[in-house]
Amino acid sequence: MPDFRMIDTGEVNLRVAIEGSGPLVILVHGFPESWYSWRHQMGPIADAGFTAAAIDVRGYGGSDRPAAVADYAMERLVGDLVGVADALQPDAPAILAGHDWGAPIVWNSALARPDRFSAVAALSVPYAGVPARPFTEVFRQAFTDKGRFFYQEWFQAEGPPEEEAERDVRDFLRKFYFAISGDAPPGTWPDKPAGAALLDKMVDPDPFPAWLTPADLDYYVSEFESSGFRGPINRYRNHERDFEWLQQFQGWRIEQPALFIGGTKDPATTLFGAVADPVALMRPNVPDLEGHLLDGCGHWTQQERPAAVTRLLVDWLAKRR
Repeated sequence: MPDFRMIDTGEVNLRVAIEGSGPLVILVHGFPESWYSWRHQMGPIADAGFTAAAIDVRGYGGSDRPAAVADYAMERLVGDLVGVADALQPDAPAILAGHDWGAPIVWNSALARPDRFSAVAALSVPYAGVPARPFTEVFRQAFTDKGRFFYQEWFQAEGPPEEEAERDVRDFLRKFYFAISGDAPPGTWPDKPAGAALLDKMVDPDPFPAWLTPADLDYYVSEFESSGFRGPINRYRNHERDFEWLQQFQGWRIEQPALFIGGTKDPATTLFGAVADPVALMRPNVPDLEGHLLDGCGHWTQQERPAAVTRLLVDWLAKRR
């Protein structure tokens, strides 16, 4: 296990898992995960001469869990990464890497604070620039208004989503992880009517794919049984607030060196099938981009394909020395 530190970011205290010494690489997980989702990459990053610092995002694991929805706005999360960078490497910019929700967090941190972040790597979720409208409008037009279920709509109402996830954490995680993994056959993420619950028609696989061992699942279950799901789900309730904050950056690009790794079976990489080439989509807004798509990989990029992701990430980091 790595060394753990509690770091005061100015608003909250975050638990940070640390390995190695050298230039700082901050690793940011997504939903529903923890610092542990970077377990395969931390040692190799440290061995390459860097400090690997994997955070528990606010609301998760050992980090503080404020209750208000607004406490999980993108502006606050960017501030958390600045606070970690200031605490661990105050005299030089840090490098960022993020997966799932961690990807928008690191993309926007690099956009808003180029003085504090010198390079950015993202897994699963491409960067399409400062939004022209809130994402709630996008998914309601594509799904809700047509009577179709979309999981982020389900997350908007406070209470029922948390209750569903916390009723049986192991069941929730197994079904959610499997449904958008590369191992899931077509249709595992069910098409169902708006108003359904997230777990309706979801599959609990037996056996679970080998990339997540029983011990790995035990760790995630213990973390969420302790922390709950309110903070993590609150992230999805800030689309309008995030949109307003990001408008000040219209016309800006992410000029730092960037890496993107996605999976051909990851719905987040293809934006639910709407984007044929996510790397090409990104280039106007991320000109210094190295992009890779892993054939057959699902959503849990660095866990499903640990060797490939580690190699690409460490090779890219070597160019930042």
